[in-house]
Amino acid sequence: MVKIIYIEHNGTRHEVDVPEGLTVMEGARDNNIPGIDADCGGACACSTCHVYVDEAWVDKLPPKDPMEADMLDFAWNPDPKRSRLTCQLKVTPELEGLVVHMPEKQI
Repeated sequence: MVKIIYIEHNGTRHEVDVPEGLTVMEGARDNNIPGIDADCGGACACSTCHVYVDEAWVDKLPPKDPMEADMLDFAWNPDPKRSRLTCQLKVTPELEGLVVHMPEKQI
């Protein structure tokens, strides 16, 4: 299990253990974390699992692939550096302690 920290827009913090191999989005869904809607179920076909990765983690994550980068154009107030789709972040031991911040809303 890998500890992922989800922080809602209002500051509410959720620390959950997510099994390796799932995505950060599946970890939020399976633990009923509000703020990640995941309307497409993880197919990278919407932007409703958009988060802002904590600054300390930006350079530790794999780079965005072109499909994720394109889909982020549809996210609420995307940040070119910190915005990621949680359906594209596979949980590995290297993500232990990852902190993600939910945007004000998902669109």
